[in-house]
Amino acid sequence: MSPDVPLLNDYKQDFFLKRFPQTVLGGPRLKLGYCAPPYIYVHQIVLFLVPWVLGGIGTLLYQLGILEDYHTAVLSGGLMLFTAFVIQFTSLYARNKSVTVERMLTTDILAEEDEHEFTGCAGAETIKFLIPGKKHTANTVFHSVLAGLLCGLGTWYLLPHRITLLYGSAGGTVLLFVFGWMTLCIGEYSLIVNTPTESATFQTQDAYEITPLLRPVYIFFFVSIDLAHRFMVNIPALEQMNQILHILFIFLPFFWAFGTLPPPDALFLWAMEQVLEFGLGGSSMSTHLRLLIMFIISAGTAVASYFIPSTVGVVLFMTGLGFLLSLNLSEMVLVFKHSVTRHRVGTKSNALSSGSEIRFTWREYLFYSVVLVLALLETGLLHHFASFSQTSKNSPQAVVGYTLMILFIILWILKEIQSIYIFGIFRNPFYPKDVQTVTLFLEKQTKLMKIGVVRRILINLVSPLAMIAFLSLDSSLQRLHSVSVSIGFTRAFRMVWQNTENALLETVIVSAVHLLISNTDLWWSRSLDTGIKLLLGLELQETSCHTAEARRVDEVFESAFEQEEYVKLCSINEHFGNVLTPCTVLPVKLYSDARNVLSGIIDSHDNLKEFKCDLVKVLVWILVQYCSRRPSMLENVHKTENKGKASLIILPALNTEPQTESPEDTDSLNSENLDDWSDDVFGEEPTIKKGKDEKDQLKVLPGINLPIPGSVESQNVESHSTNTEKSLYQAVALGYPAIDKGKQEAMAFIPLMEFSCSHSHLLSLPEEWMSNCLPNSKMKEMSSLFPEDWYQFILRQLKCFPSKENASNVVEEIAKDRVLKDFYVHAVMTCYFSLFGVDNMIPSPGHILRVYSGVLPWSLALDWLTEKPDLFQLALKAFRYTLKLMIDKASLGPIEDFKELINCLEEYESDWYIGLVSDEKWKEAVLQEKPYLFSLGYDPNMGVYTGRVLTLQELLIHVGKLNAEAVRGQWANLSWELLYATNDDEERYSIQAHPLLLRNLTIQAADPPLGYPIYSSKPLHIHLV
Repeated sequence: MSPDVPLLNDYKQDFFLKRFPQTVLGGPRLKLGYCAPPYIYVHQIVLFLVPWVLGGIGTLLYQLGILEDYHTAVLSGGLMLFTAFVIQFTSLYARNKSVTVERMLTTDILAEEDEHEFTGCAGAETIKFLIPGKKHTANTVFHSVLAGLLCGLGTWYLLPHRITLLYGSAGGTVLLFVFGWMTLCIGEYSLIVNTPTESATFQTQDAYEITPLLRPVYIFFFVSIDLAHRFMVNIPALEQMNQILHILFIFLPFFWAFGTLPPPDALFLWAMEQVLEFGLGGSSMSTHLRLLIMFIISAGTAVASYFIPSTVGVVLFMTGLGFLLSLNLSEMVLVFKHSVTRHRVGTKSNALSSGSEIRFTWREYLFYSVVLVLALLETGLLHHFASFSQTSKNSPQAVVGYTLMILFIILWILKEIQSIYIFGIFRNPFYPKDVQTVTLFLEKQTKLMKIGVVRRILINLVSPLAMIAFLSLDSSLQRLHSVSVSIGFTRAFRMVWQNTENALLETVIVSAVHLLISNTDLWWSRSLDTGIKLLLGLELQETSCHTAEARRVDEVFESAFEQEEYVKLCSINEHFGNVLTPCTVLPVKLYSDARNVLSGIIDSHDNLKEFKCDLVKVLVWILVQYCSRRPSMLENVHKTENKGKASLIILPALNTEPQTESPEDTDSLNSENLDDWSDDVFGEEPTIKKGKDEKDQLKVLPGINLPIPGSVESQNVESHSTNTEKSLYQAVALGYPAIDKGKQEAMAFIPLMEFSCSHSHLLSLPEEWMSNCLPNSKMKEMSSLFPEDWYQFILRQLKCFPSKENASNVVEEIAKDRVLKDFYVHAVMTCYFSLFGVDNMIPSPGHILRVYSGVLPWSLALDWLTEKPDLFQLALKAFRYTLKLMIDKASLGPIEDFKELINCLEEYESDWYIGLVSDEKWKEAVLQEKPYLFSLGYDPNMGVYTGRVLTLQELLIHVGKLNAEAVRGQWANLSWELLYATNDDEERYSIQAHPLLLRNLTIQAADPPLGYPIYSSKPLHIHLV
């Protein structure tokens, strides 16, 4: 940190010197950054002293004996109410007048931001500057009424005779009267004239004008104590409190200016939360709505326990609701709704259960139910049958108290054994010294893990039940209809489950005191643990401040966890005064991110040539694996297992309903007329003629293609002949560009033939994949690329057959089935053609990247493939696997045999996700903890192709805790600095590095907009069971 960095820069110092006096005085702007007319300052002083003048009138009449004290309050309040309405309507008139008059003003870019042009002492601009007015009409009335009430009660509060009765000193009376009216004028000015910027800011936007109520709220509180003292006499404590508050009343302006007192909205929520924690045994809530709901429920529990007539009923009621309210009810309701939804819609809602926020299972519900039943039985039986004698060393409650003391000592010892430092000072001799590898650490931590399990059982089961027994035996429960019993024991029975460790400490302290002092009503202190954690990620770009503090963080953890074996057992924490205290080391699964340049691999001609050969093999393997795992195929195993003859493959037509066509359409679109088209870019092939009735009649399946420019689509024509001849369907004829009439080449087709093996159905392709889109010549040309030996090898590796005894024979029969092989040849080579397009040359790196990203080139088979989503995804996956195979072969060496290739592909299938970072499946793979993830990319700046590999590995993560008060103090200062002083300088003092306080890292981790973490997780629910 540079010593020359000031708290505020020069510009902000001037700004602060203008704003702070305004805050102290409640709104008057007596220091401006420009030369203003004198009447501006005179008007503000007059408006500031108006409440004092009006209250002084009433005070004078009271001191002269003309009016009683309450008549004085009414008179002063009435005058102030009238004055407040006059002030507000004057402001409203000035605003309406300034709207109708428009003037062209010359803008001076060198002028201050808050500079105004005043045309006269009563001009519209002057009034708008002095009295900005209210945003809402309701607040105009409400604040005016409140100002009158405040002035009346304040006059009553500061009557000299009343102050003299409290202190008996004339000098003290004068001092409190003068400075008390200064406080009252400050409150009135901020309420009805101009509200200053408060140093204590709860919300950045004051939409409902709550800020003007800050000062009146606290003034009303002080006055209320005085009124209580007036009407409730002979209470010494109340009189002493009133005397103290009268002295503190004159210091309220400084409390407001320094942000010691919170604004009303924050005060209300804070007070509600403190009552919930201190008085009712709850914990902090994450939202205002949850806080309100939990406060109402908890308060209702205490009130309901007050009216229960039976002591057993009170104990059972407190025990049951205390246990239920300590649970995360919102999450349990969410899980219940999800279960109902999943039951209604079936498996479609299974994706909802993948969220990390749904963690409850039926085991947890069962565990909670059993524990609740045991607690109720224990409480009811002990309270009903045990005796309630006076506190003694031999009473049942005393025996349970001694047990709790012993249990507390045991839990404390077990807790300290598991931590790295004892009391944060001495290093734990039982903790592993050198914890640099996961395996070594887990071996050394085995004993500590066993201790942790024992401690968790004692905390979750033994301790709560023991404390419930102690509470159930307390004689105070015999005195029903007592406020202290209802509130105290409602909180106690809840704290047993809400925060067991703190509750055990409090119970042990109470047990010790209870043995010394009898008949003591018990009050229990609060719990700070909410069970909700938050993960924050700091910015990735390191600065000098980050480096300095991060180095100190590393030093703190290294000195704690990375010690040599020869170091003495009980060493001292070298960084005891640091805000960070090391706790433990946890093995955590993380992804390492490696980015490699693929130059020399993806642009190698030899590699790309092998890529085309490997792609066919990978396509074959992908399709065979897919078909062997299809559920529909497995269901037909038993149907075809015992049949003696093979089944006939029946392929459905595209349109099952007859179509009505005009004769012109039929004549122009039938297969005969297509022969007249010429200039076919794919060459001439003999067409198919109808009329043959042979055993192995061939049937052409229709292609399902979307029309594209330059294409001619033939519609399906059904023959209505009465003989057994099958209807022929001609595939889509594509021309690019449009072709003239002539001879149209026939498309490739697949015959309806019987499988030679009855088990071939296990590997049969889906029926919609058997349609055709390529000409015969193209299919014959590409069929030679089909690796039949690889196909046979894959089939012999399959293990999806019904009986293991005849598996080898079944495999041989399937391998010899030529019909099944022809199906695979057709599907594989069509996908192969689709991935490379019309140009069947060696692909370029750009082509590889585009297809890898799912952008296929145009070809005859493009529509055919894209209309089959499952096949398209399989082809794309095969293409990506092949690319990864090419990179591995170039990096690790060639594949030796088919067995090694299958092992490599199986590894891709099980341990890898190969795709794009932007894919949704990439996120799913990360959540599923896939061991490896690969993505192909391109760096336009460097002009190179890159490969990104994420590798899942288990690393040891150091866990520490920050001093809570240090963090709260820095965040409170950050709020004041940014919202009040508006000091947003990037090199300001508050974000300079401080290795002891870790100031820079702490400031960055604050909630936006004050902090700037790059990642902030949702609240994570930490289950203790």
